[in-house]
Amino acid sequence: MTADRTTTGAGAPPASQRAVYFVSDGTGITAETLGGALLVNFPTVTFRRHTVPFVDTADGARDLVAAIDRSAADGLGPIVFTTVRTASVREELARSRAVLIDLLGGHLVELERALDTPSSDQLVPSHGVGDLERYFARMRAVEYAIEHDDGQSYRALDLADVVIIAPSRCGKTPTTMYLALQHGLLVANYPLTEDDFPSDDLPPAVAPYAARCFGLTTTPLRLSQVRHERRPHSQYASLAQCRLELRRAEDLYRRHRVPFLNSSTKSVEEMSAVILQSMRLRD
Repeated sequence: MTADRTTTGAGAPPASQRAVYFVSDGTGITAETLGGALLVNFPTVTFRRHTVPFVDTADGARDLVAAIDRSAADGLGPIVFTTVRTASVREELARSRAVLIDLLGGHLVELERALDTPSSDQLVPSHGVGDLERYFARMRAVEYAIEHDDGQSYRALDLADVVIIAPSRCGKTPTTMYLALQHGLLVANYPLTEDDFPSDDLPPAVAPYAARCFGLTTTPLRLSQVRHERRPHSQYASLAQCRLELRRAEDLYRRHRVPFLNSSTKSVEEMSAVILQSMRLRD
């Protein structure tokens, strides 16, 4: 079982924490993602989350049920989100004192009817290697992202699907890595620094690829806070410096019609979705 994580909604006291389990016969990523998407609709409730991967035997399920039932002793019934496919394991989980939400079961029945064929009990991990060609494409994309992170290399920049440009600490690297790992895109990122602003042009390294550039910005206060964590009380982290760099970057984006977004209130997933849509890179 993974380490517990507590998510607190506005105004919810710690005493009202509700135990939530994301249970899977695979990695648990799907259960956690889908279950989490449902839980965000209840911001006033505090959840104590447990992700439990690789529950693929009835014995393993029975052990888990015992742990789940112990967490029900405080009177707040646990909630279990599951993507387990094996019937015998699901039956054991159903014996718990928790509210069981099967994220696949009902949909599998609907698909069996629509496709006129039974689903397989064989484990096919939704986040495993699966399609080898797609898997290796993602790995190549990650290698490309690492090589081209923060302007470290300009080799094969012409192959990039996207070139993310932004001042330091605006979210370039995590967005780059997410697009590479989740979507197999070749993404480079380039930091806009003082050296890039004597000219009104895009930096020479990325200028030939202006049509593939996407900019990030943020708020001066947020940028200052993030930079203070890296270099406390420095000119680099000062509010005045952050205002200057962001204003210059946004002027640059507008001048060259580079699409951009403000990263201050968006998750990596949201930023990536906007980039995919704006750059027309969706499958």
